[in-house]
Amino acid sequence: MLTTTLFPGRYVQGPDALKHLGDEIKRFGEKGFIITDPFVYDEILPAYLPEINKSVKTDQESFAGECTDKEIERLSGILKDKNTDVVTGFGGGKTIDTAKAVAYKLKKPVIIIPSLASTDAPCSALSVIYTEEGEVERYLVLPENPNVIIVDTKIIANAPSRFLVAGMGDALATWFEAQSCMQGYAPNMTGNHGSMTAYYLANLCFETLLEYGEAAREACEAGVTTPALEKIVEANTLLSGLGFESGGLATAHSIHNGLTVLEQTHDYYHGEKVAIGTLASLFLTDKPVNEIDEVYQFCKKTGLPFTLEHIGLKEISDEDLYKVAKAATKEGETIHNEPVPVTAESVFAALKMADQYGKKFL
Repeated sequence: MLTTTLFPGRYVQGPDALKHLGDEIKRFGEKGFIITDPFVYDEILPAYLPEINKSVKTDQESFAGECTDKEIERLSGILKDKNTDVVTGFGGGKTIDTAKAVAYKLKKPVIIIPSLASTDAPCSALSVIYTEEGEVERYLVLPENPNVIIVDTKIIANAPSRFLVAGMGDALATWFEAQSCMQGYAPNMTGNHGSMTAYYLANLCFETLLEYGEAAREACEAGVTTPALEKIVEANTLLSGLGFESGGLATAHSIHNGLTVLEQTHDYYHGEKVAIGTLASLFLTDKPVNEIDEVYQFCKKTGLPFTLEHIGLKEISDEDLYKVAKAATKEGETIHNEPVPVTAESVFAALKMADQYGKKFL
């Protein structure tokens, strides 16, 4: 059986790691093009540019807010007019997915700097492309992982804790999805099978969340970096990234994609919706009750959603919930990697059960 494991070229994490961006750009050339979200562009990047520009030159451009084909084309057009050696994406998940897509389109190396530990997107050879209306359109599978990941935990610690918690929601799915792929001999994101390393790291991700998640959230609320925060940032970013990409995806991310068809969910973060998908997957795959309770308790302690009301669906009709289930089970979705039969009806039932079960933890 052929296995494939993917890794980014270099992973750098710690307080003030961003100060080393100039040195990392210089490994690829003399000039960088930095794509940022508007908040980073105005509030964070200016303080670091003097240090970065000591060794290299950089141009900066603000991201429009959605990772769409239109935005990728716009930024690619701007970058074509610059004599750029490397693209840098600095911001949230959609910003860095856009930067990865732009670098791929123009055949440039890419450096990723997440301003939040809210998704496992930074390390992956993948960009999620959305429609202008905010619905998931497709996955753009890239030929290689980012060349460098720089995670400045001082920046992460000063962001609202909801982002860190959302990252834990994304990371929570990692082991359950990789475990399903392992049990069912389903492929990872390369189309081959996962390796022992991938499954081990996915499990380590889950164990790290359970042990340090609550303490990390409290550190973030205090605005300080601590060993617990460092561990959870690494779990959210590196372990989850390696685990999902090389271990494989299954139910949780398909349900996330299904949830995006409902406009009421658009104000909630990727990891918050993935958490609901993970809870539903526990019932879909008939996990033991003690394991289900452990995951619900984790969600409650850390502040992750554990009912549909928590993601804006308090009054959802069965008709709308069935739309989610139908979208989650369409052809090509990773939910079909599960080692159990999956239908729209079974996913609808799992979502109903996850919501009902969650109410006893309120």
